[in-house]
Amino acid sequence: MTKIPDAVDEWLDGLTAAQLDDVARLLQRRAEEKRRHEWRTEDTDGPEGEQSQALDVQGDPLPEGVPAKATLTKKTINDNEYWYWQWRADDGTVTSKYKSPVNQS
Repeated sequence: MTKIPDAVDEWLDGLTAAQLDDVARLLQRRAEEKRRHEWRTEDTDGPEGEQSQALDVQGDPLPEGVPAKATLTKKTINDNEYWYWQWRADDGTVTSKYKSPVNQS
């Protein structure tokens, strides 16, 4: 695990519980964005003619019909958390496709 810089740790100490919750949500969202950029590949031929596979933020292959630009999104429904792929279609509509419960990922 990477050490948090002392200045950041001290800054966090000065926040209220509600502010820490907000920071935690922000950091989770940013971590997911970074993972998405690290894991996502283009759907083009790779070395030796192999077809590379678009991957989601968790490193799982995207199912058929889910474009590489899709974002893995966590939704809470009735106190249960679920993963969905979500993307904006060419006509501007937002499309979602269920992946799994959060605790299975």
